[in-house]
Amino acid sequence: MFSFIERNRVYLIYTPLTIYWLVIFILTSLPGNIALDMHVSDKIEHFGAYGLLGVFLYSALYFQKKYKILSENPATFTLLFASLYGMVDELHQLFVPGRSADILDWTADFIGSVLAVIITKFIIEKLKEAELKKSL
Repeated sequence: MFSFIERNRVYLIYTPLTIYWLVIFILTSLPGNIALDMHVSDKIEHFGAYGLLGVFLYSALYFQKKYKILSENPATFTLLFASLYGMVDELHQLFVPGRSADILDWTADFIGSVLAVIITKFIIEKLKEAELKKSL
């Protein structure tokens, strides 16, 4: 499974990451009166949204081959990029009617990204181990 993901990273990771990131941007650009309401706490929405972003972003950085520093430190860069994007997105919402910036939303973004990194790192390591054992 690990090598399948590695070979098909464009379709399985990069494309979904790009689409998902665009969806996040579009949804956070909607005015407050027409924004989607999931009927849960907005902190949970932020946690989940950035958790999924963290899964895709960590995977993309881990499997990419162009920049060694990124593939060697996917957790650090995932948290850095997701955190910075969350901050920029909160500031962006200051200019969207009916929206506001909230440090607690950004905190939920960050925590969602942290949990995603931990889980994704564990899963990728287990997939890699399983493939190595299978090849022996």
